[in-house]
Amino acid sequence: MNKAQIEEFFTRLAANDPEPRGELDYINPYTLLVAVVLSAQATDVGVNKATKDLFEIADTPEKMLALGEAGLKEHIRTIGLFNTKAKNVIGLSEILHREHGSVVPADRAALERLPGVGRKTANVVLNIAFQKPTIAVDTHIFRVGNRTGLAPGKTPLAVEQNLEKAVPAKFKLHAHHWLILHGRYVCKARKPDCPTCVIADLCRYKTKTGM
Repeated sequence: MNKAQIEEFFTRLAANDPEPRGELDYINPYTLLVAVVLSAQATDVGVNKATKDLFEIADTPEKMLALGEAGLKEHIRTIGLFNTKAKNVIGLSEILHREHGSVVPADRAALERLPGVGRKTANVVLNIAFQKPTIAVDTHIFRVGNRTGLAPGKTPLAVEQNLEKAVPAKFKLHAHHWLILHGRYVCKARKPDCPTCVIADLCRYKTKTGM
């Protein structure tokens, strides 16, 4: 896509959903971080069900440490890889308590040093909790970036870097959510809903459905 097409691409997504929001439930930056760590290879709906009661009793690193790994597992048992995730959440809570005064750092490098936190998770936290214009490339954004021709790349990092270059500055804060939601509900993996897509005419996908 050229610059004019990309501008139109995001103008339409913005008009369709002016204030997009993530679908993970959270109370503060710490619970957001925990929710994102738990969401790896799991659905937001499943994570929200598990954390509803959890966050009522453990919304700070200290409370999570008091709950302990065994107690945490009881709350997240329905989530995939819950044993590993419980260990990571307790580990990151210990580091936040010991090294950061129990405050989630607004710094990518510091976030990525936490157990269970990679580049994608760090980008989500930076974007939602700290309003930084980061783009976390998950399977939905990877698909949309490649399928539409917006920011093709062979790896998530390549797509992220191409999006950083392509997305106009005024759209960068919300680009992450627009693209995820578009991929989740419209540009779906098996069968994209092209007839309802607001950017179908800009999209370079050759085998559009129902058109």
